[in-house]
Amino acid sequence: MSGVNQTSAKAATTATFVTALVFNAAVFGIEIALFTILRPYFKQIYEPRTQFLVEKDRVKPFEAGFLTWPITLFKTDYRDVQQVNGPDAYLFVRFLRMMIRVLLPIWFISWIVLMPVTSVNNSVPNSTGLDRFIFGNASDQPDRYAAHIILVYLFTFWIYWNIRREMKHFTTVRQLHLVNPAHSKSVQANTILVTGIPARHLSESALRQLYSHLPGGVKKVWLNRDLKELPSIYDRRLAACGKLESAETSLLSTAAKIRRKALKEANGAGDPSPPVDPERNVTLAERLVPRDQRPSHRLPAGFMPFSLPLIGEKVDTIDWCRQEIAASTGLLTKGRQTLADQDLSLPEDANGDGKVDKNDRAKQTYPPLSSAFITFNQQIAAHLAVNALTHHEPYCMADRYLEVSPPDVIWGNLGLNPYEKRIRVVISYSATAALIIFWAIPVAFVGIISNIEGLCVRESWLAWLCKLPSPVIGIIQGILPPVLLAVLMMLLPIILRLFGRFEGIPTRTGLELSLMTRYFIFQVIHSFLIVTLASGVFAALPSILANPSSIAGLLAQYLPQASTFFLTYILLQGLTGVAGGFLNIVALVLYYVKLFILGSTPRSIYNIKYGQATVAWGTLFPSITLLVVITFAYSIISPVINGLACATFFLFYLLYKYLFLYKYTQPPSADTGGLFFPKAIQHVFVGMYVQQLCLCALFFLVQNPDGKRGALPEGVLMVVLIILTVGYHAIINSSFGPLTKAFPLSLAHKTFRHPEPSLDIQDVDGGSGSKRKEMAEEEIEEGRSPTDEPRASSSESGAEHAPHSDYDDVFFARGPDGTEDYGFAQPAACLPQRIVWIPDDSLSLGREEVQTNKESGVKATTQNATMDEHGNVDVTSPPVDLAKF
Repeated sequence: MSGVNQTSAKAATTATFVTALVFNAAVFGIEIALFTILRPYFKQIYEPRTQFLVEKDRVKPFEAGFLTWPITLFKTDYRDVQQVNGPDAYLFVRFLRMMIRVLLPIWFISWIVLMPVTSVNNSVPNSTGLDRFIFGNASDQPDRYAAHIILVYLFTFWIYWNIRREMKHFTTVRQLHLVNPAHSKSVQANTILVTGIPARHLSESALRQLYSHLPGGVKKVWLNRDLKELPSIYDRRLAACGKLESAETSLLSTAAKIRRKALKEANGAGDPSPPVDPERNVTLAERLVPRDQRPSHRLPAGFMPFSLPLIGEKVDTIDWCRQEIAASTGLLTKGRQTLADQDLSLPEDANGDGKVDKNDRAKQTYPPLSSAFITFNQQIAAHLAVNALTHHEPYCMADRYLEVSPPDVIWGNLGLNPYEKRIRVVISYSATAALIIFWAIPVAFVGIISNIEGLCVRESWLAWLCKLPSPVIGIIQGILPPVLLAVLMMLLPIILRLFGRFEGIPTRTGLELSLMTRYFIFQVIHSFLIVTLASGVFAALPSILANPSSIAGLLAQYLPQASTFFLTYILLQGLTGVAGGFLNIVALVLYYVKLFILGSTPRSIYNIKYGQATVAWGTLFPSITLLVVITFAYSIISPVINGLACATFFLFYLLYKYLFLYKYTQPPSADTGGLFFPKAIQHVFVGMYVQQLCLCALFFLVQNPDGKRGALPEGVLMVVLIILTVGYHAIINSSFGPLTKAFPLSLAHKTFRHPEPSLDIQDVDGGSGSKRKEMAEEEIEEGRSPTDEPRASSSESGAEHAPHSDYDDVFFARGPDGTEDYGFAQPAACLPQRIVWIPDDSLSLGREEVQTNKESGVKATTQNATMDEHGNVDVTSPPVDLAKF
């Protein structure tokens, strides 16, 4: 969604509206026609979910006729979105559907009643075109405003009913999602994150004891540790693995080209891939590829964090990466062993000061942070733990988070002091407010650039700009401003996310929820309020200066005229925006550009072809709810907008139903269970407040021909309606708010409960290393896998007894499907080396390189990836360790 700029609002007239309608309709027709033609041939772009290599993630193709696909899409059940992409995506589509239902009767009634009331037999001068249908056009006959006040009451109560209906449906959807067996039995549903834990409770036994009063008790406690240098070492190893994959693939490609060239010289146009004796393949890579043609790079010189061309030591990339991976693995193994050897149990008042605190703990290399993940045996216990008052001291264990998953965690925000976190919140929102206030400066600068030709005439010190060639001035004035404005609007969500991260929000979904609020506030202020005021005030300014005493009546007449600009904005989003969402020409072009430029390794090709596309809820929802605010604000003032907005939401409904069924993928770990929806309902209330405040002000500004207040009763009734809306808003929040945040005990019998363990927890996670080894040997003799029982991660207590050989691949448990579960251990403390993915080539060089890597201590494979004799790489399945990274 593009931002709204103030300069455009001033120029919006009926003529520009007609021009915008014709232009956007033409663009819509062209883009939809192109989508219709391209869709059957580019499934990877337009239906990527039907092409997934993993069968359980694949959906059925969109079976529709060449020209009848819109009808098929319309008939497709939108409820399928929940099965495919979860509650967040489903409730977003449901929100669009709700807006269609809200606006449809408003559209018909307002056009039938208000448009004749404001346009027939009025005597307001200079009211032509769309201006005939706006609120100010009836100012000479104030009695007509009775229709406006009646309809605003009628529409408001209609919106009330829809809000309650949808909030009730949201509550049902969320509760059904929470008790769904597939979700209810997941670790995500049974785990909470607690921050601000005091030192006396920073041990597994203390937290177990604290939460033992909850039903089912605690299944597992994951104390977070300050890992210091380990995360950077882990990142170094991950980067080296990626670099090694690129270098190995480049080596094989070069070898294939040299081999093919040699065969052509020796045999003319002979077969480029004859059978090769494995015995002479031992040093084939070295014999085929000269040393100077092997992949190489330069190391950063001195203190520089990055390398520069021609500066720094030049090294063989493959040899350097192998050494870097082996060295990083050694450091990680040592650090993980240190983690396992250091006990996290808290002694009883070791220093004799009469209290148990962090000073009683022995000095540790990796001390615990003031946070922990706690997994319960019953799902209801997790909800009770989050909503119960946990500690008797201020701010201690006050911040608790439900439905957390390891991929969603922001690990750097787990150790903040509770007081520091609250100070950061104040700073974060103060910075957000300052950004909203001062954002007008760069936007104004962009506006100045767009009028540089006139500026260089008026300002002598800019006269040199007038001497530039006309094409240069055209580029500066016509191309540069929209590019700069687009860059500014791209930077804004990034900056707001940084504010949220600085605030200390520990999850990415929480970051998106915070961004949704901040971005919406910014959009309403900059893209709506300032535009409206600037447009109306500037339009009325000449008349005000000529007759200052008539300011009230002039503002009542001119402020509604900004609606013409917003009509063009709704057209832009509903026609060009929707068609662009279907066609997505940028993604189509970038797909092949990326394959050509970046598609050099099996992993990069897999990510380009089969990488899952997701949405940023923090920016998507506000861009839609901004349209709601604009529509509600002008639904009575300029009823023409109602029909356009209803059509726009209908087109968005079709677009996002298609995208969430066949293109976007919402991973369960990033699903909030629909928590974005109630925030969107709050935005709907904002739209109602804006509408009612604007109408209230306009009613009080209306004057009779004799200069007296012409709509005072209507203004008083608007004040009453505002009070009613505030009261209804409070009722909705108080009735549905607790159901959004907590799970009711009346449904506890439907939640998941872990079966009673057959072994004591200490038998699973504790014991000496020799005892664990004996148990594993007995299980092997009996034909069972030693990893069938849970194994402790080296990031929490119990893992100190894990065998040394497991330190580079220590997982908590193995699932029924054989996948390893690393629990809530930090990646640097448990994840293994990412397997280097090399393509299998016709010369068997890939297999040889895999063996050489293994001899160097680097895990590698050629599974699921091939390279033909021309050096082209392709994949047949996901990476073997996809689930771990």
